[in-house]
Amino acid sequence: MISKKMQEAVANSSAIRAMFLEGKEMAAKVGVENVYDFSLGNPMTPVPAAYNQAIIDAVENENSLELHGYMDNAGYPETRKTVADNLNKRFGTEFEGKHIVMTVGAAGALNVVFKTILDPGDEVLALAPYFGEYRGYVANHQGILKEVTPDIETFQPDFHDFEQKITEKTRAVIINNPVNPTGVIYSEETIQKMAAILEKKEKEYGREIFMVSDEPYRELVYDGNQVPFLTKYYDNTFVTYSFSKSLSIPGERIGYIAVCPQMADCEQVCSGLSVANRMLGFVNAPSLMQKALVKAIDSTTDVAYYDRNRKLIYDKLTALGFECVKPQGAFYLFIKSPDAEEKKFVEEAKKYHILMVGGTTFACPGFVRLAYCVSYEMIERSLPAFEKLAKAYGLAGEK
Repeated sequence: MISKKMQEAVANSSAIRAMFLEGKEMAAKVGVENVYDFSLGNPMTPVPAAYNQAIIDAVENENSLELHGYMDNAGYPETRKTVADNLNKRFGTEFEGKHIVMTVGAAGALNVVFKTILDPGDEVLALAPYFGEYRGYVANHQGILKEVTPDIETFQPDFHDFEQKITEKTRAVIINNPVNPTGVIYSEETIQKMAAILEKKEKEYGREIFMVSDEPYRELVYDGNQVPFLTKYYDNTFVTYSFSKSLSIPGERIGYIAVCPQMADCEQVCSGLSVANRMLGFVNAPSLMQKALVKAIDSTTDVAYYDRNRKLIYDKLTALGFECVKPQGAFYLFIKSPDAEEKKFVEEAKKYHILMVGGTTFACPGFVRLAYCVSYEMIERSLPAFEKLAKAYGLAGEK
């Protein structure tokens, strides 16, 4: 018999994954070409050729025992330096290799950070809507997650609610930028306001409150938008990153933590992260992927591919009468449910073989998420189904 905690976790396991499996069952019945699965945020673009070649070069040219062996828990020194230099070049920061810890993706990075900074009962604020796995990551380390209400019109945070939710138990704020599920970017103005509030609260309570920035979609931005780099605005910041989306390698589980050099007790914090990496059982990030990054750190995915999808699905669905904020980044569309009960809307969409995820999964009921990291052709095939769905709800639609 598994533990009671795990029984609860299984019962509340990812709705996104469940939808993905349901899509496969539906495809077996009606044909894969007739199922429009927008449930899973799985990258669609090819892995950059330079990254593939870097992997081949490492296998062919590196000493095999060193290539596949252990290294420092924080990662290869040359990889950490490569990441630090790349960030400095792009964002005008002042990282050194010692400020970088290589991790098993962004999920591993977040767990390492929380293991390092949380004591039992510490609170972590999450800006709704947010990636639902944050609940588990915080609970893993005996923390308590509290939700901050969004401004539904813009999906920027409600600053009054943000300030009210900060207490003497608050240890961290987790920020996802660009945001999964809305595609919104938290602007420089938003970050500056949050930083000012946190600095005031740090003085009031006499303890550090950390910003933990989760940025797997940082490179997936559109229309000339930019994602503010948080260490430039707030000293007590961790930036956690995954190459899953920027290089289309989610299965390789490679990411990093960047620690602001001006963070309080920075040296001790970096040591703590390295030890936490080992204590959590990761030991170190995948060695082959680290070696490949040294040569291919500047590789990027085809953002234009996602932008083309974004324009098609946003323009068509809003023309049909659906309401949503226009995504500035990532590859998600967050639509207001025309049914007060979003679950009914999700079920109605299935009648037309459209699969999407309810906003309750992201702590924002009344909305649904569509992941448009799919083929352009699938979006085109889905449009008649969306038109039928719009008519079922009496939306205005195209003339």
